[in-house]
Formats: sequence, structure tokens, C-alpha cells
Amino acid sequence: MDYDFVPMPARQPLKWPDGKRLAVILTTNLEYWDKVQESDKPYYPGGPGIVGGNLAGNVYDNPNYTWREYGQRVGVWRMFDIFAEEGVSTSCTMNAKMALERRPVVEAAIERGYEIVPHNYVQDELLTDHMFDEAKERDVIRRTLDVYEEVVGKKAKGWLSSSLRSTLNTIDILSEEGLIFITDLLNDDQPYLVKTRSGRPMVSVSYTSEVNDFSFLRQGLTVETGFSMFKEQFDWLYGESESSGRFMNIGLHPHVIGQPFRIRALRDFIRYAKQFEGVWFATREEIATWYLENHHHHIAVKP
Repeated sequence: MDYDFVPMPARQPLKWPDGKRLAVILTTNLEYWDKVQESDKPYYPGGPGIVGGNLAGNVYDNPNYTWREYGQRVGVWRMFDIFAEEGVSTSCTMNAKMALERRPVVEAAIERGYEIVPHNYVQDELLTDHMFDEAKERDVIRRTLDVYEEVVGKKAKGWLSSSLRSTLNTIDILSEEGLIFITDLLNDDQPYLVKTRSGRPMVSVSYTSEVNDFSFLRQGLTVETGFSMFKEQFDWLYGESESSGRFMNIGLHPHVIGQPFRIRALRDFIRYAKQFEGVWFATREEIATWYLENHHHHIAVKP
């Protein structure tokens, strides 16, 4: 993996299509966790738990498993209703086990025309487990992409690693498998090109661990302060986007934002953002495809 370090002042103004200013990506993470693992090592939770302390992988953790399953049984449907009522789309990330074990959720996203981005095979497995074995990492990626194609009905275009834990080989492997964008890199408010050993460039469309509903848990936010976080990010980026386009991502998890006492923060933010001219509720594939064709007007690839 390699990319040029081009600080914001050194770039040309980014001009989104149709005069848009700010692309807003509402990321709904569709994630499945196994009940147990074949290991007595601490179970990697892939995010904050509702009950603290990690149990061994081969010990069933009832509160954390069923809390997360609330998102699949209840929370995600509340979110889908809001997206429909407000007339906006969402970019869904999906691990392969979610497609295999919770097919109705995935089929509902497909029926609604939502973007779906592969998100590892299962949530509690990390690509960094295979940092020193590229063949095993490629196997995880290929098995994930195979399930994706079978369930979604087309080849994947992008990728988000479980917990964003990719390796130095991940982007090269993804490029060789025909993907065009990566979401793991947290370092920008604009897309940029990542070089690969295959010579086929990948577009970085950053995820966020900051503007994320997990902040409700980590920082003890209320629905009002959660909305304020979303709004503050939007307002500042919208101001900057007057001279050069930006994107804003919000990371959402159905078992967190999908709770009745939190969901209004999402609805109110969508209603707030829709009031502004030049806001584009975009998919990552739309951004990446457009950027591949137009990057030379923004950040030229160095020879």
C-alpha cells in the first residue's frame, strides 16, 4: 500500500458532479457475530459491549450477543423506516455471515436499492490475524466476495475491513480482485488515490471512528448531544465545501442508533441536512467511480 501525501492546501478545488458541495454518507453496518469461537483466548468484540469484560471465545456471552442481535431483529427496521420516510439512501456494510445467517435483513436492503459493501467474513475475525500470511488473508477476502456475489447478485466494488483492521497487503489484494475503493483509511475528508502493486489505483473513501454512534456509548451522549455532534461535523464541512467539495460519513450500528431513545438523533440530522443546497446523499461507489474519472482535476497521480 502506498499513497502520496498531499496536504489540503496543495490540492485543486474538488468539484462534485452537478454542482454538489457536500457528499453525506450514512453508513449502516450490518454485522453478524458468532455465539462462540473455537478458542479460549479473549473474544474480540468488534466494538464496545453492553456489559464490560471479555469472556473467552468458547464461552457464550449472552448479554452482548443478544444486545447486538436487537439491531438485526428490531433496530435496523426502525432505521430503514426513517430512510424511506425521509427519502434518502444508506450505504450498508455487510459481513458474509450476516448474509448467510440474517438473510431477510440483507434482502430488505437490496430491495430498497441500498448500496452494500463487503465487510469481512465475520465481525470477530480480523485481517490482521493474517498479517504475515497473505494467502490466508486472500482466502478470507475471496470467501467474503464469493458470498457477496451470490447474495447481492453482482460483484463487489469496495471493502471495509472488520474494525478497520486491514494489513499492508489488503489494498493490493483488493485491487487484484477487481475492487475500486477502500473505506479503511481514516485520514481525509476527500477521496484520493491509493497506489497498488497491480498498477490499478484504488480510491480511498474514508470511514470514521469519530462521527459514529459508538460515541453515544464511549462518551455518554444523549440524543440531543448526539444530534449536536452530527450537526457540528456537517456545519463545518459544509462551510469548507464552498471552495472545495468534501464528504461526511456517519458510522451507524442498528443495535446502537436503532434504540428508541437514540433514533431521533439520526432522523433529526437527516431533516437538518436536507435543508441545505448542494448536499448529496451519496454511495461510496458513486464517489469512487466519479473520482477515478476526475481525479486529475484534483490530485494528479505522480509518475
